[in-house]
Amino acid sequence: MIRPVAFVALLTLGLAGCGAAATKAPDTPVPSAASGAFDYNPQPYENIKDGGTLRVAGAVIEQGNTFHADANLGAARFWFWYNADAITYSPDGAVQYNPDYYTDVKTEVAGGNQKVTITINDKATFNDGTPIDFHAVEATWKANNGSDKDFYASDTIPYSRITAVHAGANDKQAVIEFKGVNAWWTPLFSTLLHPKAAADATTFNTAYLKKVEPQWGAGPYTVTAYDPATGNATFERNPKWWGKPGKLDKRIIVGLETQAALNAFRNGELDLASTGGADGLKQITGVTNTGVRRGGSPFEYFLFLNTKSPLLTDIAVRKAILESVDRQQIASIQFQGLDYAEPLPGSAIFYSFQKGYHDNVAEVIKHDPEAARKDLDAAGWTAGSDGIRAKGGQKLQLSYTLTGDDPLEKATANAFAAQLKTLGVQVDIKSVSENDFDSIVSGRKFDLFLAGNRSLDPFGARYLDSFYGSTSNENLTGSGTPELDQKIKDAAGIADPDTQIAKANELEREGLAQYAFLPLYSGPSIYGVSNGLSNLGATIFGTPLPETVGWQK
Repeated sequence: MIRPVAFVALLTLGLAGCGAAATKAPDTPVPSAASGAFDYNPQPYENIKDGGTLRVAGAVIEQGNTFHADANLGAARFWFWYNADAITYSPDGAVQYNPDYYTDVKTEVAGGNQKVTITINDKATFNDGTPIDFHAVEATWKANNGSDKDFYASDTIPYSRITAVHAGANDKQAVIEFKGVNAWWTPLFSTLLHPKAAADATTFNTAYLKKVEPQWGAGPYTVTAYDPATGNATFERNPKWWGKPGKLDKRIIVGLETQAALNAFRNGELDLASTGGADGLKQITGVTNTGVRRGGSPFEYFLFLNTKSPLLTDIAVRKAILESVDRQQIASIQFQGLDYAEPLPGSAIFYSFQKGYHDNVAEVIKHDPEAARKDLDAAGWTAGSDGIRAKGGQKLQLSYTLTGDDPLEKATANAFAAQLKTLGVQVDIKSVSENDFDSIVSGRKFDLFLAGNRSLDPFGARYLDSFYGSTSNENLTGSGTPELDQKIKDAAGIADPDTQIAKANELEREGLAQYAFLPLYSGPSIYGVSNGLSNLGATIFGTPLPETVGWQK
């Protein structure tokens, strides 16, 4: 699995609030759903020139094991360029099997239980010479199935429903036996762990900690240089690759914060730069020998509340906070100058452009500052002479952690603090480097935190546990109940996709009533791109293979 719930340091920030309203820039018509458009100059392999160096921005990666719960989007994207990419997706979410790894895939159901048989390419081999065979599939399953809690895995429930992995006709055929039917099994084995990486929990948890392990990788490129202190890295063609050679000679990652990356793009030092705001769009527009690509986004940004923080253990306080913030106002700041509009997101697991989407937020959390004030009154929080509420001699004072130095982020943080001040909550903005993002998330070092998530596959129903499971290593807020945990596990066993989606929407409404976070907005995907660059940009769920990236002939 390429980590589906991949948190990212904020390109942009937003707030949460009202139900069925819409996020929009002034005078921009609001569509019924967010954009599902893509723009990445898709080209077949034969249309790409041989050679060239691709220069992109990156960041420090704390945890590089994409299966680990602390891995973020940067880690997933880095992993993709030097490890097995066996299953990918088209922009609209159609499954694509890579024949360089999986030459045949059969799925059957007998006696109510699913069996998946994967035939692995005879040439498929890890860089250290270890065959890629059923042992790799088995190792990936065992490391992620939750049977050993010391493996800090990100997504254990679907793997726990596998009863066995064994060889089929030979070691190059993996047979995966499920208890019941898994409607969305492909993300589980879209990439694979080297058996040595899964040998024990210590190796799983620490082997990729501020490190890369190219000998355990596979694919058209391998890592030839890496600096964990800066995030700088170089990928070059892998001489041990058995498939079509990569079109690029090199891919170079330069560790840069957001504004520095925009400056580098403007100076011709990068071939790709992303932005989410009008000022960034202005900076990447009109740069010599470049263009701008825009499309929809499988990103969503959230306001997270740390339910383990002393002042946020009380659900009444959390409910009041979420009722007080006005995401319509924040969206107006966020989208001004972008000529973009979208409905306010109503789900953490589905996007409004997807089948099965339901506005669950509107049924649970209303933007109602008056009700919020009454909630705090009833909970015993009274306003002092300075307007800040207190209880038992303790002020209702929370910190808001702001990563990076983007002016739009700062403006949004100030607007958010102003909204909560009217409730009687003092918000102290704490600015930190973007490079601190991983430690903030993994250590839950915040009261209030805005972060984004990118879905790397289209199967939203299976990510209930990541957001709402109390024992999930990916649950950033620490919320949830044992009762809801069991319901989520039961829902994962529903064989019919439509029925499981309906149940997922029902359980999401129950999870939202924990008042631990709230979806804010998605926004567009916007990239400045060097002219002729192919298979990069706004791809929605699409994941073009590394060997296909390069410059169009």
